[in-house]
Formats: sequence, structure tokens, C-alpha cells
Amino acid sequence: MEQEYSSNLLENAVTALSRLPGVGRKTALRFALHLLRRPEEEAASLADAVARLRSDIRYCRLCHNISEEELCPICASPRRAASTTVCVVENVKDVMSIENTRQYFGLYHVLGGLISPVDGIGPDCLEIASLVERVKTGGVDEVILATGATVEADTTNFYIYRLLKRSSPDVKVTQLARGVSVGNEIEYTDEATLARSILARTPFEL
Repeated sequence: MEQEYSSNLLENAVTALSRLPGVGRKTALRFALHLLRRPEEEAASLADAVARLRSDIRYCRLCHNISEEELCPICASPRRAASTTVCVVENVKDVMSIENTRQYFGLYHVLGGLISPVDGIGPDCLEIASLVERVKTGGVDEVILATGATVEADTTNFYIYRLLKRSSPDVKVTQLARGVSVGNEIEYTDEATLARSILARTPFEL
């Protein structure tokens, strides 16, 4: 049975909040009623933070990580910029996960997803061409494929490997050690396991 609301404004807020991933209408209603009980400036601050998140954040021109500047803090760091290793990940959350291990000190390349024909996601939808061009221009000795252990990740890794070996045959291509369980995504892997997988990475093999 559809929930009845005493206010159209409340219903609109619930509808908007329920569009967030993992948030049903009951949870959205709880959030909305909580905001109503808080001081008005607190709700305004939340609205402003969300609005600025959408309007002011951009993507790093080099690695496609989220950033407030042209280059993200990792790419802009003199210590990291000197690295000749690029770790390829599916999304921004994976960068955060790997950074939390404190075991990797190179650069990143965020694909923005994985190849998935079922979902209509092909190579052209991802930042694969920019990765190939980045490696081709020089200065990269190793590419770590850190895209998890799913079928989509394996497909993406295979595709990237073939392109890299065709355009930059001397580059070393490695993958995470299989401490990451088959079927797991990087963001859900515990930090200790992820750290061991990075340190014990192996040559990518077809």
C-alpha cells in the first residue's frame, strides 16, 4: 500500500532521497523527518555541500580521479609524479581503498567502470584509450591491473593487456595476486588482503 503524506514537500523530499543507492522510501522518510527536526542552517549546509559536490568537483585530467583542481593531489604530488608505475582501477572508491593500505606509492588511472556488453558498456565508454596513450607517450614502466576478480574485470584486463602490448610492447603489465577472492570487488576487500595483493602482484598472463 502506498504511503500517504500530509505534505507534498515531504513527499518530494522522500522521493528525492529514495533515489540514492540502497535507500528505500521508509529510510528516505526517516532521513526527511530527521532533517525537519534539525536546525534550518544544518539542512542548508547539507544542501550546499551536495550542490557544491556536483558543481565544483571535476576529474583529474591525467588519471580521472575526482579533484578540485586540474590535477588531483596524487598526480600533483612531486613524490608521486616521479613514479613510473600506474595502477589501473575501476573507480574512485578503489583509489581510496588502495591508498588506505599505505603500501602503494605510484600513480593511478581510473577507468570509470568495466567492460560489460550485457549492460551496454563497451571499451569506448571507459578511459581505456587515454590509458593506452598515457603509456605510449613514455615514462611508464609498469601497469598494474587492479580491477578485482570478476568476469567483467577479467574481460577488461584482457582487452587492456592486448592494447598495451600492441602499442607499448616493452611495458611491464602485472595484476594483483589472487589474495583477492574470485568474484570480489576491490572496494569490499579488507585492507590487509589488498595490501598483500599489491605487494605480491604477478605478471599478467593470458
